[in-house]
Amino acid sequence: MEYNKDYFRSLLEKIIAPVRDYYSEECAGLYLGHTGVAYEDCTVPMEGFSRILWGLAPLWAGGDDISGFSEIYIKGFSAGADWRSKEFWGAIHHNDQKFVEFAAIAFAILIAPQKVWEPLSDEVKVRLVSYLSEINNHTVSDNNWQMFPVLVNLALKKVGAEYDKERIEFCLSRLEEFYLGGGWYKDGITEQRDYYVPFALHFYSLIYSKMCYDEDRERCELFRVRAAEFAKTFIYWFDCKGRALVYGRSLTYRFAQAAFWSACIYADVPVFNLGIIKGILVRHMEEWLSNPIFDNGGILTIGYRYPDLHMSESYNAPGSPYWSLKVFLLLAVDDKHPFWSSEPEPMPVLEETKLLPEAQMIIQHMGDSVTALTPGRIKYNYQVHEPEKYCKFAYSSEFGFSVPRSNINLEQSAPDSMLSFELDGYIFVRRICDNISVDKDKIISEWSPFKGINVITAIIPTKNGHIRQHRIISEYDCTVRDAGFAVSNTRDSGCVSFKNEEHAEVKNNISFCRVESNTGGEPEIIAPHPNTSLTYQKTLLPLITYQIKKGTTEIETVVTYM
Repeated sequence: MEYNKDYFRSLLEKIIAPVRDYYSEECAGLYLGHTGVAYEDCTVPMEGFSRILWGLAPLWAGGDDISGFSEIYIKGFSAGADWRSKEFWGAIHHNDQKFVEFAAIAFAILIAPQKVWEPLSDEVKVRLVSYLSEINNHTVSDNNWQMFPVLVNLALKKVGAEYDKERIEFCLSRLEEFYLGGGWYKDGITEQRDYYVPFALHFYSLIYSKMCYDEDRERCELFRVRAAEFAKTFIYWFDCKGRALVYGRSLTYRFAQAAFWSACIYADVPVFNLGIIKGILVRHMEEWLSNPIFDNGGILTIGYRYPDLHMSESYNAPGSPYWSLKVFLLLAVDDKHPFWSSEPEPMPVLEETKLLPEAQMIIQHMGDSVTALTPGRIKYNYQVHEPEKYCKFAYSSEFGFSVPRSNINLEQSAPDSMLSFELDGYIFVRRICDNISVDKDKIISEWSPFKGINVITAIIPTKNGHIRQHRIISEYDCTVRDAGFAVSNTRDSGCVSFKNEEHAEVKNNISFCRVESNTGGEPEIIAPHPNTSLTYQKTLLPLITYQIKKGTTEIETVVTYM
């Protein structure tokens, strides 16, 4: 197969063609399901409408089209920005979800004006400018959202409308305050260092660097240098199969995980050679499309490697997963760009164990998968399943991680890669840390799962996995369990399990996980409730059970998976 521009164009068409029949009568909304979301109902169809533009706009910018969509969007802009229309997108307020969608519309105006701006009537242009300009009268969330006013004002400037130059400068200056070094940002005032760094902060910065290079060369060069530096460590988040590390929030955006690499191609940022980047993108997309991520009508679902509302965020509406189309930014690249004729290459040789200090993790890049050892979080943001998405001891591109159905029993809590405490019929895990430290050969965290219990945990990487050392000071007698990864037990996985007095092990056709204790404890294997894992519908989980008495107890668990 030739992995040229036609290949990526056909992937985009395969993904978005099924949505064509679901636009509203006046085309300003795209209805793809009936699940609820935290923001106003009027924004839900607007989100579906706008997010398809992350794929369409680069396609149009690159000189291509998919039948029928151009007409849909010309009609949709007319109705959506008109307060008199029954499909009006709605009034604007502070921190409005619609600002996320404004960014997609602004992006389309910036790179494909011939499709989304020039065909509009003068009256519609005036209404659309007025509507988008509302972002300058309102606050946006103090995180990656700071880049939305930047994109909107650049679009206003491009079409000759009044724009807010000071707002652009303020937002870009705020971005500087998020910078950590080594190419890494944090996502606003939070502790989050996750996929929003590559698929939002760097992604938008590289669009800016492409659009504004001549007038803001120094800042644009800075963004390019940071992206190149970030790439040297972000590549460790991808395994040789194309899978990315399963970690953090907003994972329903799926192949947006690789959007950073497309942005590097788009902005001509020299990172690795083109064959390596193409190899990452091709393997990533083929891996995703080999999973059941679409429903029977071809609509991209909420979930990760299969449809799963349980792991979703409160801001995930039926159209939300199409944010993943940001990976198709590369379609804006000229047909003659050498990327299209390059051959996909395997991953470069990487260090087996790599400290990523700004990301606060140790990466193990061995075998066919990637594992991140992490210290947990000092600040709590109260997002859905945050302890599971950020506070486990280890995350993996193969095993993913699990989220609980409840905390009333072990099978429903599914506490993989966690030290869990059973007290009064409930399961408690690490939620927040008092102190953390990360160096190249050890991660230490101080934390408490419950008032009256304090834990100091050391995670030490080994050649084949890692060691966990826990010092527990407890005011109670309780049951403690130290669990490994949840291993796929789906129908075709060939899963088998084994335990004896020394260890518990689960393995299948492609992976395995073993846990054993150096300090006593009873090996066990449980079957977590189905659909708790983000990656596999059914799993088995090996763990060590310890009986803890009041006072101080020290335990050590060895986890092997390489």
